[in-house]
Amino acid sequence: MVSKRFTVGAVAAAASLALTVTGLGVPATAAPTSTRTFTVLAEDGVSTEAAIAAITAAGGNVVTRTEAVGLFQVTTDRADFASRATASNALVGAAEQKAIGRQPKVDPVEQEHLTAPARSKGVANGHAKKMDPLDDKLWGLEMIHADQARRIEPGDRRVTVGVLDTGVDASQPDLAPNFNWALSRNFAPDLADVDGPCEVASCLDPVGTDDGGHGTHVAGTIGAAANGFGLSGVAPKVSLVELKGGQDSGYFFLNPVVNALVYAADAGLDVVNMSFYVDPWLYNCTANPADSPAAQAEQRTIIESMKRALTYAHRKGVTLVAALGNNHEDLGKPRTDTSSPDYGAPAYPRPIDNSSCWDLPTEGPHVIGVSALGPSGKKADFSNYGTEQISVAAPGGWYRDGYGTDSYRADANMILSTYPRKVLQEEGTVDENGDIVPGAESFVFKECTTDGRCGYYTYLQGTSMASPHAAGVAALIVSRFGKKQGRTGFGLSPDLVERHLYRTAEEHACPEPRLQTYTNEGRPAEFDALCEGDRNFNGFYGYGIVDAYAAVKTPLHR
Repeated sequence: MVSKRFTVGAVAAAASLALTVTGLGVPATAAPTSTRTFTVLAEDGVSTEAAIAAITAAGGNVVTRTEAVGLFQVTTDRADFASRATASNALVGAAEQKAIGRQPKVDPVEQEHLTAPARSKGVANGHAKKMDPLDDKLWGLEMIHADQARRIEPGDRRVTVGVLDTGVDASQPDLAPNFNWALSRNFAPDLADVDGPCEVASCLDPVGTDDGGHGTHVAGTIGAAANGFGLSGVAPKVSLVELKGGQDSGYFFLNPVVNALVYAADAGLDVVNMSFYVDPWLYNCTANPADSPAAQAEQRTIIESMKRALTYAHRKGVTLVAALGNNHEDLGKPRTDTSSPDYGAPAYPRPIDNSSCWDLPTEGPHVIGVSALGPSGKKADFSNYGTEQISVAAPGGWYRDGYGTDSYRADANMILSTYPRKVLQEEGTVDENGDIVPGAESFVFKECTTDGRCGYYTYLQGTSMASPHAAGVAALIVSRFGKKQGRTGFGLSPDLVERHLYRTAEEHACPEPRLQTYTNEGRPAEFDALCEGDRNFNGFYGYGIVDAYAAVKTPLHR
């Protein structure tokens, strides 16, 4: 298999450093409007003291530092700070966090059904074995045989799965039993220009909340409790850890993401799910001629920072799982990027050179990349693919699946999972009394406990929904085959987890014809996708569809 995955040699010096993350809160008083914020990365082998000296000499003030990867958050009022930092031999470069008051980032794929011209009522597949009341709507659990797997291994409470996302609503009755308050952290303070006014003085939302909804949906697929209420997840007895690295609005910036990964590593988490790409660049390139020198330096900073953080986490025992992306393209043959930057400046066309550009984190080192399937088992039209970066496939939902049948354009073709009441109210599908508004009953559900606590659920689709299915299976593998480590630890090498996940995945050959078109589903020729490879490994399914039952019943080869 051809691959451009990063090597680990370049990060040896950074990974050997001790972790220091300071100042993760935000002052209650706003900074002067002339102050700008940058994420700065030190060169390999440069000491913290030397890096801080270089930052200071360039006109910056260090606010936080993450010594494990040589990353610094810096404020400055110098207009030329970025160029001065890039010119320093001690620093890789600087990535600026620029506010221009743009609309919040929204992935139109995930809620396509809300804007579809002719949305049908949900059509339940009716095949899944009912464990919790709503489980008969979870065709994804049946596709990966998670309903069978839990008879052998439902998950071990000692296994911790980090949800690196917009947060997790810990008040949700299906998530509350498995939510790990002690380990959960928020690394992404609210940004008023995209997130709206801060809810608390520090702008750092309390742990156990999710004003975006995305992370709560992901968490439910991984580990909603099998408790006779609502619905259940792939690994219903593992511990869920909130790693809030995404903004409420859906942006994921470098500094929070890196800090979350480093924390996950040092806290001893077993699995981390990453259903996002690092903003503002869909592809980060080392020296794209279409980009300005400042933009090139920024992207080199993002590339190297993510490389170090992912490698650091892997070396500390974290299995890394990521969504392959919803841009309907072969990641080994990328199209011109017309969406970047999506924050801080207007987007412009950027031809993408595959050898020097990366979609992060999914194209980073040690990351298991997951494509999305509809209930028919076909690759969803929106899902990225390609032999270069795909690892496995998993249920991600596809609203347009089932063309020519009653299930075409059905809500039930997507993935149902947990969702915050507050976000549904903001979206207008739940009223101020907590009741589902008329017309939304086919894609929003409400379940209440006998003591009056209510949980809400909705459908989404995307590789964001496929990745947590694979992360859940990875958590089951650790639960089944993990060993005691040290006096209190428990876990399994991420290399063993990854190999076992691949070995037990259900092989799936390319479709015939190999060139799939989606014209019947209303998609233009840009969505045409060529499946390359053989049954053992190909660009649509990777090593196959993740199989929870096979993963827990097949002996592990150490």
